[in-house]
Amino acid sequence: MSKQSVREFEISISEGALEDLHYRLNHARFPEAETVPNDAKGKARWRQGVPLKEMIELVDYWKNEYDWRKFEKKINQFQNYKTVIDGVDIHFIHMASTRKNAVPLIISHGWPGSVVEFLDIIKALCEPECKEDPAFHVVVPSLPGFGFSERPSVEGIGTEKIASIWVQLMQRLGYNKFLAHGGDWGGVITTQLAGLYPKNIIGIHSTFNQAPPGMSLDVLSEKDKIWAENSFNFWGNKAAYAKVQSSQPQTIGYALVDSPTGQLAWILDKFFEWTDTTNSPYERISKDHILDNVTLYYLTRTAASSARIYYESHDAIDPELTVDVPTALTLYPKDIEKYPRVWAEKRYRNIVAWNEAPEGGHFPSLEVSEYFVKDLRNGLSSILEVYK
Repeated sequence: MSKQSVREFEISISEGALEDLHYRLNHARFPEAETVPNDAKGKARWRQGVPLKEMIELVDYWKNEYDWRKFEKKINQFQNYKTVIDGVDIHFIHMASTRKNAVPLIISHGWPGSVVEFLDIIKALCEPECKEDPAFHVVVPSLPGFGFSERPSVEGIGTEKIASIWVQLMQRLGYNKFLAHGGDWGGVITTQLAGLYPKNIIGIHSTFNQAPPGMSLDVLSEKDKIWAENSFNFWGNKAAYAKVQSSQPQTIGYALVDSPTGQLAWILDKFFEWTDTTNSPYERISKDHILDNVTLYYLTRTAASSARIYYESHDAIDPELTVDVPTALTLYPKDIEKYPRVWAEKRYRNIVAWNEAPEGGHFPSLEVSEYFVKDLRNGLSSILEVYK
């Protein structure tokens, strides 16, 4: 690792910023309650967005019980770094394994996620308890415009560019060939890595398997048709947030950067809607995990810059892009977008592992962390077997 190009970084938010956050929470203004009937249950209770009762309760917890400094200690237990690549200062966590046969692995998050998604699994991947389990040199970067990575000041920093930055980052760390995992936008980036830089990629694992456009429903089983229809329904009826962020990220950014309750509601809605839950996101993900993520967005003022990835990258994958490196794909039942294998094979042409998880949603590393780690290991092991 070049000491000139990579520098150590410690997360430390000023006390003044935390005091300002608490002031704003103490003076928050709430709308009236939703007009959903009082006897509505489950997902129906959230159909107009975050219910007022849940919002007030979580804001109260944020003010009186949540501890950002505890999160700082947690993330600072890892080695955090920054490095400038193509004019963008990138934050990343790097944990090298003590195993001699460990393989480099870069893990990419999406929106509205962050490195928070992976803090609890890094050590398990890096230093597995079982000697038979593979070990990895784990690199977890914050996407440009997310968290402690720099907010881009020019256009053009989309998923294809980020894939290029990731290759340079890994090479800067001494990893010329490596594995990659991602979901959501991280899955798009991982697909771009494999399709555009196959000489650098040993193989990929992803919870994202977007097929090329124009696939026929005629080749699908009844179960596969349901998957496809659910994905189409999501983009047709549940993706207003994406349309806003892909067209006017700056406009929504003013509201979210200024208002911590606005930022909370914008993200909390997704942590409920996109997870394998019935009545509350806390069935799968703790309040502290959610607030770690939301507070990170708020304190780093990255609402607009993170939303801008939609502006830069919506429908960014070349329809003709194919992935020929060994690929492991895992689909979680309550994820927002999943496509049948017969479609996925049109893009991912060397699938060595395909898994349909029994539970979990869009944030599996938080929802079903033990299963996620096991599945990721299994998928990457399948790749390494082929690579040998």
